[in-house]
Amino acid sequence: MDNKNALRAGALAAGTTLMMLLMSSPALALTRDDGDDPGPGLSVIETLGLYVLCPLVLFAVIAGLVIVLDGSKDREPKTRAKA
Repeated sequence: MDNKNALRAGALAAGTTLMMLLMSSPALALTRDDGDDPGPGLSVIETLGLYVLCPLVLFAVIAGLVIVLDGSKDREPKTRAKA
């Protein structure tokens, strides 16, 4: 019975993916819409800074704030008493 359910789920996923691919039209992305005003492109350094460095810095700041503002006094993990 599990094989039948897995086959049904796979067919549903494949059908959904196929429909999404057929419904999307990437060729229309080449034509500009009225009022479309794209800005200048980003350089490689700007792209890396925006999508790599900024998230890493934000993660480090949040992690640092959590560590600094943690109110617990006991930093060592508690060990179980041996019976």
